[in-house]
Amino acid sequence: MNYILVLGGLVGLFLGGEFLVRGAVGIARRLAIPPLLIGLTVVGFGTSTPELLVSVDAALRGVPGIAIGNVVGSNIANILLIVGVSSLVWPIRVLAGSMTRDVAVMILAPLLLVPMFATGMVGRPAGLLLVAALAGYLTWAYLHPGPDPEETGAPVLPVWKSLIWVAVGLAALMAGARFLVDGAVAIAREFGASEAFIGLTIVAVGTSLPELATSLIAALRRHSEIAIGNVVGSNVFNILGILGLTAVVAPVPVEARFLSFDLPFMIGVSILLGVLLLWRGGVGRIAGAAMLAGYAAYVWAAQG
Repeated sequence: MNYILVLGGLVGLFLGGEFLVRGAVGIARRLAIPPLLIGLTVVGFGTSTPELLVSVDAALRGVPGIAIGNVVGSNIANILLIVGVSSLVWPIRVLAGSMTRDVAVMILAPLLLVPMFATGMVGRPAGLLLVAALAGYLTWAYLHPGPDPEETGAPVLPVWKSLIWVAVGLAALMAGARFLVDGAVAIAREFGASEAFIGLTIVAVGTSLPELATSLIAALRRHSEIAIGNVVGSNVFNILGILGLTAVVAPVPVEARFLSFDLPFMIGVSILLGVLLLWRGGVGRIAGAAMLAGYAAYVWAAQG
């Protein structure tokens, strides 16, 4: 039964990613919105829904390690695993200067967590600050969306049809992620894996699977803006939105290991991705392979 759940989850993720990318591209072209902005908002934030559900549920159940670990672990997986795999499928290229603002926010957001984690608690005032920062970022992104999308001769779907694709895609992604995580956790427990290791790897990666599926589909369809915008947007939303809302619902205690190891690592890989995007104009296959190796090293180190 557990293996059936895993298989069903994979199918849901693949179909959901296909539907979501198709709808997002349709909206971008019909409304003349840059695909990067759609990737940062509709796609990036939408695929972060599993992280939100898991973190809030973990905080309410009194399991703060999972709530914090889910956010930090998902951001690390988004960069090293998802960008790494996507760039192997098709090298990611971005227009010069098109992501300066958004990459800067992606790097600054985790820096906000340093003083919060240092106090040992992300309380409601800190959560409200994070949510307010997200609202400011969204307003900024809407008022200054960036360069206009290029015109193509391909047919454009009506907005209502694109919205249906987006909604169906998000629903399939959430269901697929839930099935896959449930099945994978059960299988891991059968093999005697610890709860801490399950939370750090399976839960964090599992809730990032919508991002992985969406970015892979976007890479296969040669939509680099959506592939990378999805990751950048998800990372911003994970910190400012998910951790912020979770702390507002229930203040979250922070274990010392997050400040000493996981958060600095997340900041480091965020800066790495920023350097690749802003100074090298994208992520090639060699860099992608190095990212995957780095993620394997992180998972190995995290076991301790």
